[in-house]
Amino acid sequence: GGGFGKVWRIRNRKNGDLLALKERSKIRVYRKNSVKSVVAENKLLQLLYHDFIVNMRYAFQDKENLYLAMPLLTGGDLRYHLIKHRTFEEEAAQFMIACIVHSLDYIHRCRVIHRDIKPENVIFDSKGYVHLTDFGIAKPWRTENHEDTSGTPGYMAPEVLCRKDHSFSADYFAVGVILYEFMHGKRPYVGRTRKEIKEAVMARQAVAKQSTVVGVWSDAALDFCNGLLQRKRYKRLGENGILEIRNHPWFAKFDWQGLDAKTLPAPFVPTGSDNFDKKNANRLESLIEPEEYLLLKNKEIQEMFQDYEFNRDLVKTPPVPDNT
Repeated sequence: GGGFGKVWRIRNRKNGDLLALKERSKIRVYRKNSVKSVVAENKLLQLLYHDFIVNMRYAFQDKENLYLAMPLLTGGDLRYHLIKHRTFEEEAAQFMIACIVHSLDYIHRCRVIHRDIKPENVIFDSKGYVHLTDFGIAKPWRTENHEDTSGTPGYMAPEVLCRKDHSFSADYFAVGVILYEFMHGKRPYVGRTRKEIKEAVMARQAVAKQSTVVGVWSDAALDFCNGLLQRKRYKRLGENGILEIRNHPWFAKFDWQGLDAKTLPAPFVPTGSDNFDKKNANRLESLIEPEEYLLLKNKEIQEMFQDYEFNRDLVKTPPVPDNT
C-alpha cells in the first residue's frame, strides 16, 4: 500500500541492533488514496509479533513523512533468488515452504488473512530462514469478505479472483503457486492482465506432474503442491486448518521444533551482499510539487495519521493467539 520512498540502514543506539528504516511521504500516501491501507497495516503490525515475520519495531512521523523501523534482513527477497536460480531443489523448497507455513500458522491464529503471499514478500535473513512481510492488504477474517479482492493476480486464489468470500486457505493457494514455481521455474497460471490470469485459472486445474517438473521431486511433494493448488476451496489442502498441511506425508520427517527454535540448518543460504536488486535501491521518487506541500498544513490530513506512532520496546508481552 502506497509504495515506500527511501529505505535507510540505521543502528539502534541503545542496543546496537541494525534496522531498516522505511520512509513514506504523507502526500504520496494521500494522493494514492492509500491512507486507509497504510494506517490499517500499521495497526495490524502493532498487534502481530512473530519470529517468522518482519516485525515492526518502531513507527513515528514528522510533518512530511511516515517512518517504519523493522529488523534489517540482509538475504534479499525470494523473487530475487528465483530470478537468479530459476528453480530450487526439493530440500531447499521444503524448508522455505515450512517457514512460510509456520508464519501463516501464527497470522491465521490471530484471525488475519495475509492475502498477498508472493516471492517479493518473502525475505531471507543471513541464515537462510525466510520471513513474511508486507501486510498492506492483510485483513482480519470475516465471514463476508468478497469485496476484499486486491492482491497479485498470479497468486490469487480463484475465489478471490472471482470476488467470492474467502478464508485462510486463500493464503495456502498462494503457497502452492510458489512451490509450483520452485518445481517448474514458472507459475501455474500466467497472463499479462488480471483478466487473462483469471481466464487461465477458470480454464483448467493446474497439476504438477513428474513429466513437467525440473529435477528430482518426490511424489509426496507433487501431491502436496497439487493439494494446495485445488481451485475449489473445499478440496484444498489447509481448508480445514493448518494440521492438514503439517500432517501431510511431505512433512512426515520434518523437524518443526528445530525450525521454530531456528536450530535447523537452512539448505539454501544467501551468500555475500549481492542479494539486492540494485536498480530499485536508490530509485528516487519524483519531487513533490510546491502546492502539494500546502496539503501538509491541512489539519484533517495530518489527523488521518494520528494513531501511527508505535514503540515495540514499550509493549510488555507480544500477543499470543489462542490455539482454537
